[in-house]
Amino acid sequence: MNEWWTYRPSDFLMFAPDTYWRLFELHNAAWWPLGLLANVLVLALALALWQGHEHAARRGMALMAALSALVAWGFVWRLYVPINWGAQALAGLYALAALGWLLLNGTGGRVRRSRAGSVLLLMAALSWPLLAPADGRPVVQAEFIGLAPDPTAVAGLGLLLHTRPASRAGRWLWWALLGLGTLACLVSATTLATMEQAQAFAPLAAAAIALGAAIRRRA
Repeated sequence: MNEWWTYRPSDFLMFAPDTYWRLFELHNAAWWPLGLLANVLVLALALALWQGHEHAARRGMALMAALSALVAWGFVWRLYVPINWGAQALAGLYALAALGWLLLNGTGGRVRRSRAGSVLLLMAALSWPLLAPADGRPVVQAEFIGLAPDPTAVAGLGLLLHTRPASRAGRWLWWALLGLGTLACLVSATTLATMEQAQAFAPLAAAAIALGAAIRRRA
């Protein structure tokens, strides 16, 4: 038996990387073309937010509530939990995010232009689907907003940076959603790094952009 210090984090994974990526292939096939439609909607949202449309933020919150709930149930609970029991907490995280978006929508708020927010929205909608072929995986395993956790969390962080809450309760919810989105990115980065996947940098970079913009905004 090997000594405990000879083990690497990847030795404790309950699934192989190929099994993990296969989940996205199955999920995309089952829900096609919803993932593509969600990405198009987020691109339209990014444009509306940048142009300062009055109701863009609230419509975006309603959209993110639905997409976060779909990720929590459709992907994490139905597909990911059976191969990784620890993902139950991740399902709860996205379910909380869905509830948080609904509550934040109810508090009102205004649109604010944010370059960092636009970068994150474009990353989620345009860059994330390209990570699969860039890593040598088939396009059918690409990650789309509303179907995969990572781009959904990153799109949510982008929307937050474009939103200015109108009340104290709204500000508390804003920071709570920022924390949930950042945590989701860090969990994903840790999982991907444990699987020794180069893609681990992507959610880590998104979390850094969101936190940096939020800190500058508070200052």
